[in-house]
Amino acid sequence: MTLAAGSWVDRESRLHVSLSDRETVSAPLTSGGQAVVGGSIADVRWRFRLPPGRAIGVRLCHPERCVSVSGQRGMTGALAGLAADVPLRFRFAPKAGQTPLTVEGLQVIVNYR
Repeated sequence: MTLAAGSWVDRESRLHVSLSDRETVSAPLTSGGQAVVGGSIADVRWRFRLPPGRAIGVRLCHPERCVSVSGQRGMTGALAGLAADVPLRFRFAPKAGQTPLTVEGLQVIVNYR
């Protein structure tokens, strides 16, 4: 059986990051019920917005693996081959002493086959 390729998109409007001693985790970003059972990730595209002049450590996580992301938008193949029908989450890790910030426009696009 050959699975058709496809993609799913999910968004979270904003996330408040306030604790510098632990990661702040986004809500699960999911396929929203789209039928991707049995599909595997080909690549993942992401984007989010930080306040001007701010930097923060960011990882994009699948239940089986996390990948560090650099920049507020990009694409990774590091999650390729993992199940495409499970939620992804952003994990934000502020540096010690950083003041709270709000991350906006979080989005993932998961391409699968």
